[in-house]
Amino acid sequence: MNSKQASALLCNNFLLSNIGLNSLNSFTLLETDYLIIGGGATAMAFVDTLLSETEEDQILIIDRNHQPGGHWNQAYPFVRLHQPSSFYGVSSAELSKGIKDQVGFNAGFFELASGAAVKAYFDDVMRHRFLPSGRVQYFPMSNYDGEGKFTSLLTGEVQEVRVNKKVVDSTYLQTRIPATHEPNFTVAEEIPFIPINELVNISEPPEGFVVIGGGKTGMDACVWLLDNQVPADRISWIVPRDSWLLDRKTTQPSQEFFESTVGNMAAQFESVAQADSIPDLFKRLEENGVLTRVDQDIRPKMFHGATVCQKELDMLRSIKKVIRLGRVKEITTEQIVLDEGSIPTSTNLIHIDCTASAISNLEITPIFQGDRIIPQTIRSYQPLFSASLIAYIEAHFTTDAEKNGLCQVVPLPNHDTDWIRMLATFMMNQYSWNQHRSIRKWLLGNRLDGFSQLLAEADRHDPVKQGIIKRMRDNIMPAMVKLQQFMKELS
Repeated sequence: MNSKQASALLCNNFLLSNIGLNSLNSFTLLETDYLIIGGGATAMAFVDTLLSETEEDQILIIDRNHQPGGHWNQAYPFVRLHQPSSFYGVSSAELSKGIKDQVGFNAGFFELASGAAVKAYFDDVMRHRFLPSGRVQYFPMSNYDGEGKFTSLLTGEVQEVRVNKKVVDSTYLQTRIPATHEPNFTVAEEIPFIPINELVNISEPPEGFVVIGGGKTGMDACVWLLDNQVPADRISWIVPRDSWLLDRKTTQPSQEFFESTVGNMAAQFESVAQADSIPDLFKRLEENGVLTRVDQDIRPKMFHGATVCQKELDMLRSIKKVIRLGRVKEITTEQIVLDEGSIPTSTNLIHIDCTASAISNLEITPIFQGDRIIPQTIRSYQPLFSASLIAYIEAHFTTDAEKNGLCQVVPLPNHDTDWIRMLATFMMNQYSWNQHRSIRKWLLGNRLDGFSQLLAEADRHDPVKQGIIKRMRDNIMPAMVKLQQFMKELS
């Protein structure tokens, strides 16, 4: 351990004790190579890879929360990952136990870690990998003020950091959470109105429940109520926009599910290549199992990449009181006023706010900007894999132009047709990565990738698997041409 590492480790030993917190008054100037703003999941994935791919770089993390994990610290108690645990977290440490759920709506598929498990996992990574390395300093309960300064939320002390290389802003996407979200409508004081977090604290049964929000949080609230024996006819669900959804069966990273997982990739390319219009594209995507929806009579206008399984779909379809009158404008003691009408309500119903947007900043900006790095998604649906690869690119490539060329931002989807832009950018990124032998090798060894290894290990003598791979290869280029055509139509 060199002197810089020893100094950083000593600092963290102070931080993790009461004596250390009091002794921070003696610090006037800190120094680091990389200053990380935020201690959420994206930051953790980035730091983990930077530690693996560099030998001496020092890293300092400033975090408003009391422990790493970002929004997971305020997540609702029954939240679970929406996709398998096996490719979530940081690359160097397994989150998954490699087991399948035996009960519940996810039975038969690889486990979905609970929010509590995810929080414990990130805390473990910090305490048993990051801090013992001697290269990471962690300042929880602190607010970044800009210009290399941050303030302790406990003591008010302001500290300054000399940054030798880059500032990494992992808060750019501005994640919003139900627990602290302020709704964009007024609510009468007499109305029982709670965030989804408070569902577990209900002590007296109401006459019914009104779930407000058509996204994944709203779906989670509905499924949780149904799973806890609330009759479907006691649930009203306000859905401003219906959403296209992903089938969790297509996200299982094992050879056992090769036909559904890699087959889904082939089906995407085929659907695009064969479509003669955008409406025809979405028709084919649904017919081929790439996308699904709750109500097959309603054409979705939203796509956020939410993932469900068939059992969840069946549960959601059992709710018949689905209100599609736009967004809520006001809740009085007698009615809920929406964009396109109103419905009756009362103080005997519990109203559950599920309207927080997971990501509130959809504006794309270059990831590498001189002395700043702004992590964003460079592979569809996988922000943590994206952060890990961005760190790898930072460690092994030189110019911003080259780095940004390898890390084009995959736009986060909102409207249904954003699926087209998202797939096109992802395909261009994947093509660029495949041109570099070093990146291809890294992808095969990165736990968060999940699918490169699945393809590489496919049995060469299995005609079904090889047929799926051939379908992918045959349709990649025609699909890219058609995507460009559709994007011109959209613009």
